[in-house]
Amino acid sequence: MRFFSLRQTSRAVLLSMSMSAGLVLSFSAQAATVNSATASKTNASAEQSNVNRLTPANSTDGIIALVNENAILKSDLIDAITKTQARAQAAGEPIANSAQLQSEVLNALILRELQLSLVKRVGLNPNEADINQRLGQIAQAEGLGSIAALQQRLDADQPGSYATLRAKLIEDAAIQSLQQRQISSRVRISEQDIDAFLASPEAKRLNQSEYQTVHVRVPYMDDYSRLSEAQRAEALKVAQALRARLLEPNVDVAAAVTASQGSYAIPIQGGDMGFHKAASLPTELSSEITKLDVGAVSAPLLTPEGIDIIKLADKKESDKMLIPQWNTRHILIKVDELQTDALAEQKINDLYEQLRSGADFSGLASTYSDDPGSAGRGGDLDWVSAEDMVGPFEAVMKNTAVGDYSTPFKTQFGWHILKVEGKRQEDVSEQYRRNMARQALYQRLAPQAKEDWLQELRAGAYIQVLG
Repeated sequence: MRFFSLRQTSRAVLLSMSMSAGLVLSFSAQAATVNSATASKTNASAEQSNVNRLTPANSTDGIIALVNENAILKSDLIDAITKTQARAQAAGEPIANSAQLQSEVLNALILRELQLSLVKRVGLNPNEADINQRLGQIAQAEGLGSIAALQQRLDADQPGSYATLRAKLIEDAAIQSLQQRQISSRVRISEQDIDAFLASPEAKRLNQSEYQTVHVRVPYMDDYSRLSEAQRAEALKVAQALRARLLEPNVDVAAAVTASQGSYAIPIQGGDMGFHKAASLPTELSSEITKLDVGAVSAPLLTPEGIDIIKLADKKESDKMLIPQWNTRHILIKVDELQTDALAEQKINDLYEQLRSGADFSGLASTYSDDPGSAGRGGDLDWVSAEDMVGPFEAVMKNTAVGDYSTPFKTQFGWHILKVEGKRQEDVSEQYRRNMARQALYQRLAPQAKEDWLQELRAGAYIQVLG
């Protein structure tokens, strides 16, 4: 069960890249939500008579706050309050439009405005491919085949919605990048800190055990905020029945899902997900899995998209993590402002012909390679893992036999020829555990570092709240 409190509204308003597609695509419903909030105001007026709340019914648009040289409008605040309430409702913890909520949301808008101003000053520009990838994920989650189909659907519901969504994703990505820069410069983790963490019970999650997980979801029939109590109760009843079946030993997961489906209108999703290391699973999922004994099933977990049930079907203990490594040399001919792609390609092809005529690879690398880090060592890159190299280099390296060299190929750095001197299986368990421990400590320390930075950012700004 996820809890949503007023203290979380600042994080909720600062929309993250991981927001659910169902909430991202709620633009067409927002007007109805605002109208609904207006109607509910009449019913709640007796209870809220002592609270000065800003709502669509009692406000005329204007400036609600000044942040350095920028302004936040009342309409911005109303829109953010509406979205915050929708997310809380979807998480199963509805919150009223109170003076406290209004203050929390306004503070979040102020912090967002300060960060966006800093983004502009430092010139952070998110990768266009990353934004398109995120839009593609949203389109896929909504059952649409392409970004163009997503754009058509959004703009059909409300003209300009797609442009608004794209702009929001760009802002969110820039803020996320800015926060990562600021937080990473503040969080200091020593080798002693890692040693202490590895000696703690929490480090159990970093082991090399593999977990066979059953992960199923009972989707809601509609957006959570529009579900009736009867529809919510029906989804929970199906989830509880499915959980009871999954508790049976040696259960056929597919049969259990089919039996639980019954007359429920939306197909139950998921099933046996096979074996995974805990660290490769989403954090929320891995934290649930590592708590379970083999055969145990979690209680129904409410999410904005549906009710999740997780079972630990089996577990493989392992103390080693072996990965392939290649002892590799390469020759690089750069493509830059001094050397065109055509000229670099011609040079690398000439070197390839010399190799075919019997020339020594390391000698050519020492003489002609543009890689200053390896040229002096005859192009030697030492032992490298697949994930250490860029995609095209990795692909060629994997497909080159030991003792052989490749044909010329191109990466973003220029043109290459590589040679594989050897291959081995390396135990990187200790290195892996220490890297994961560092990541876990970073995740523990990052929220406070972020909070401190945001407070400093606000303290150094001119902020005036009006009205």
